[in-house]
Amino acid sequence: MARMTPQNPLAALIVSHGQPSDPGPAAAEMAFLAAKVQSLMPEARVVAATLAEDGAMARAVALLGPDLRVYPMFMAGGWFTRTHLPERLAEAGAPGARVLAPFGLDGAVQALAVTVAREAAARLGCAPADLPVLLAAHGSFRSPAPAEVAEAVAAKLRMEGGFTRVEAAFIDQSPRIVEAAAGYPDGALVLPFFAARGGHVVDDLPQALNDAGFRGTVLPPLGLDPRVPGLIRRALRAAV
Repeated sequence: MARMTPQNPLAALIVSHGQPSDPGPAAAEMAFLAAKVQSLMPEARVVAATLAEDGAMARAVALLGPDLRVYPMFMAGGWFTRTHLPERLAEAGAPGARVLAPFGLDGAVQALAVTVAREAAARLGCAPADLPVLLAAHGSFRSPAPAEVAEAVAAKLRMEGGFTRVEAAFIDQSPRIVEAAAGYPDGALVLPFFAARGGHVVDDLPQALNDAGFRGTVLPPLGLDPRVPGLIRRALRAAV
């Protein structure tokens, strides 16, 4: 693998699913994230694209060239990252692009989830052992991979974070968020295990919590934490 030098800068593409019904806001959010990572890596070229935005992948490959490191802003590794994304990259002119591990599978990102929850507990004046946590995730009826990642993070919250009650619940599979949240006491914590602020976070999650009568603290999605650009930079540098 070639060394990264001023004459041979790292070309990095951050890719997310996006919002097919309204691709603009999600594309802008990913562009903002890419700019943050770029500011931490002046020696590299970092841009973003979403799968939902027409022509975005082709424009990114045209700008960066085909020798890419691709960082998937996905919470799990499944069909999208293993099959669909490489196919889309090949169609865009980068069949040899190296696709890195998805955001949600990064051990540092999972550790960040524990840190974020513990910080929230401190702000609320609670010991982790006394604060029930609901890990809200997307899930999938078609693949076990998203649920497996969420359950692994829930286990970390218990074992490393000291939270005695942690459950993972989902938008697209059982246990549903609305079902799980109904059994949570007032003052509990919801940690959205999502990479961005899409329709699930803006619409589906609040609706489910409202339907459950949940009264507690809902954190921003994990992917919006200000430490995330630094974690992406670390992953990209490790790929060189």
